[in-house]
Amino acid sequence: MNASAPILDRDQLVEKIRLERGHDATIVLANGCFDLFHVGHIRYLNGAKELGDCLVVGINADQQVQLLKGAGRPFMPDHERAEIVAALKAVDYVTIFHE
Repeated sequence: MNASAPILDRDQLVEKIRLERGHDATIVLANGCFDLFHVGHIRYLNGAKELGDCLVVGINADQQVQLLKGAGRPFMPDHERAEIVAALKAVDYVTIFHE
């Protein structure tokens, strides 16, 4: 896919996945905060991509990161974290989730 994956809302993602499945693609979902991006994240996402044809990455929304990581987090807002992850070659789609 492109060097920059699209960042989609839930409805857009559902439609894209429906199309991917129509082409018999194996869908892989990875998720995380990706607040302090490091080489472990790269390895995780590259490894996830190796498991299928289409890699979807869910980014924890800001409120969830604060609940998980504590006060003062996240260091970057969710839309910026999503943009960084979307720039990775292995990633096909990115979404921000609030659950």
